[in-house]
Amino acid sequence: MRHALRQLHYLSVAAQVGSFRRTAEMCQVDQSNVGRALKQLEDHLGISLFERARSGVRLTPAGRQFLADVSPALELLESARRSARGIRRAESGLVRIGILTSLAGGFLRQLVETYAERHPRVTIDVRDGGRREHLAAVRARRLDAAIITGAEPVPGCETRELWRERVYVALPESHPLAARPKLDWPDLKAEHFIVSRGEPGPEVHDYIVRRSADYSTYPDVEEKVALQDTLMNLVSLGQGITLVSAAWTAVKVPELVLRPLTARADIVPFSVVWSSANDNPAFLRFLQTAQLLASTNCGRGAAVRNGSGLASRCLA
Repeated sequence: MRHALRQLHYLSVAAQVGSFRRTAEMCQVDQSNVGRALKQLEDHLGISLFERARSGVRLTPAGRQFLADVSPALELLESARRSARGIRRAESGLVRIGILTSLAGGFLRQLVETYAERHPRVTIDVRDGGRREHLAAVRARRLDAAIITGAEPVPGCETRELWRERVYVALPESHPLAARPKLDWPDLKAEHFIVSRGEPGPEVHDYIVRRSADYSTYPDVEEKVALQDTLMNLVSLGQGITLVSAAWTAVKVPELVLRPLTARADIVPFSVVWSSANDNPAFLRFLQTAQLLASTNCGRGAAVRNGSGLASRCLA
């Protein structure tokens, strides 16, 4: 296959420059290699491709027709070669990332924006979903990585904590607690929580139960068949309160307010999880960007700021 491609390349160059010697110089090979390769091609095809003279070479009518027929294939091969080299250098390609949180603000938005600016020819495919779904997709290589809460090791995967965000209470503007600048769990013991039945609802539900138990209370939690955006609007309409990450402070919902939970335990780590077998160059650059951004933000002493001026915490 490689020999045939080399023959066709010599054919194309020789047709343009009209000389086997100049073809050899341009291809950085011996002239005898060019002449031998093209003679073998002629013998294989059973036709003369060139008229040879002391002044140089030119295509025969059969040679012109053959070159016209194979030129589109040569152009496709050259395009494929450039594309493959670009992917190898991570200049182009595809990165598939599963997320659980909002892209509206915070570290994750900054990461995607930074990577897109540095690699404009790489497509970033961001997919919403749940932890189990995303981790299964990472193991099956349907996703390059998942951004999840927590920093615990994930069996069969590599894990790196990138940043931390404070947990916020979302509540209607008319709620009595909305007048307070910050909240703690004892303030919420009589509240009605709502969570989505789909992701990230189950994870939020577990978090509410776990943190309420720290204060010896059992929460009132209702599941709603609603996406996260709809759930936030239900909160604004007074149907209950819920919990969100700091990234949601960049999202504006009418008659909705967010108040931070003050306990240190209500700062949640976010980690990137990927397969150690993943050799996608575009993703490896994404991972490098994420790690550099995480260390840079911590080196500055803080905080990726979101639209509200409130900060997500970097790694401790």
